Amino acid sequence: MSFKDSSSVVVGGAGFVGSNLVELLASSGAAKVTVVDNLLSAEASNVPSHPCVEFIEGSITDDGVLKRIEDRYDYIFHLATFHGNQNSIHDPLADHENNTYTTLRLFEHIARFKNLKKVVYSSAGCSVAAKTFDSPEATSEEAPINLIQDSPYSISKVIGEFYSVYYHNRHKLPVVRARFQNVFGPREILGAGKWRGTYATVWRNVTPTFIYKALHHEALPVENGGVATRDFIYVEDICRGLMACAEKGDAGEVYNLASGYEISILELANLINKLTANPTPMDYKPKRDWDNSGRRYGDPAKASEKLGFKAEMPFEEGLRRTIEWTKQNMDYIESVIEKHKSYL
Repeated sequence: MSFKDSSSVVVGGAGFVGSNLVELLASSGAAKVTVVDNLLSAEASNVPSHPCVEFIEGSITDDGVLKRIEDRYDYIFHLATFHGNQNSIHDPLADHENNTYTTLRLFEHIARFKNLKKVVYSSAGCSVAAKTFDSPEATSEEAPINLIQDSPYSISKVIGEFYSVYYHNRHKLPVVRARFQNVFGPREILGAGKWRGTYATVWRNVTPTFIYKALHHEALPVENGGVATRDFIYVEDICRGLMACAEKGDAGEVYNLASGYEISILELANLINKLTANPTPMDYKPKRDWDNSGRRYGDPAKASEKLGFKAEMPFEEGLRRTIEWTKQNMDYIESVIEKHKSYL
């Protein structure tokens, strides 16, 4: 995959996935990587320090920021989001401002660009997965979109796909949609950014939460017996998939970035406890009243055939690397969590 001498914009480039992508682009020989991030759910210190990296602090919906995104880039990766289902349920208007509106403002701004090779929009596999706790089938790219969604976050991701298709059909914007599964790995900082009204500001995704608590010998909070399943994919694999979408993806198309394996939350918890030598029993909690996703995993066949992309990191090895990164950065993570102490 060649991004040598390329120029890219990464919207949301200070975040977990975005900062890993910026690092990979820089190490691939990119001439210019412009990061745009309003630090709502990210930390400026997460932006990789590299001569080719420029950081613009602000929202992609701001006129002043948009004016700096001129028609001189090869690729734009749109990863900005209002982080998480629970935060979006608490504040749907903020989710709209930072999910739906960001996509519309960006696409309208770049719709008539002539030099763009590809725009990659980060969507979510949860938006199209069947809402079931029974035996699931791998969700393909052709899965129908259900009108019943669990959260404004999920709705926003679907709307982003609608806008992607519209701007491709209407303006020939070369948009490729990348449907994420559950990403985990280094650089996911608990509590990153500003307080967004719920504990999910800190305890955001399941993997970093479990790892942090396990390393402190705390009980892992497991809802509904841990029967829900997810498709866990390592962050470096996701970033390679995003770059494959940019280089090889067909404009107007959608690709799952998935491992293709179904792993239960209870299996995840048990493995993390084992790897961290956490002796504390699980804290079993009732099912979350909003979460009907149940069991789900993605079908990686299309991305494999069309992009040559396959997730390579074995799940347990990915967890080991994430645990080690968390240990090495524990003081920093705790200093970020400390910002929210008055709310917790």
